[in-house]
Amino acid sequence: MEGARHTRGTPPAVVEMDAETWIALARGRLAWADAQVRASGERSDLSPHLPLV
Repeated sequence: MEGARHTRGTPPAVVEMDAETWIALARGRLAWADAQVRASGERSDLSPHLPLV
């Protein structure tokens, strides 16, 4: 996925979640809007790319 170039400091897009949440999102068992996710910055909303199946 193309995006802003990161050279130092805090990255321009950060997404954090626990492993169970990631697996549920990837498998389509949980919607992005319903997930406990800390996301900030450009292109941090991964909902267009989920589920992975």
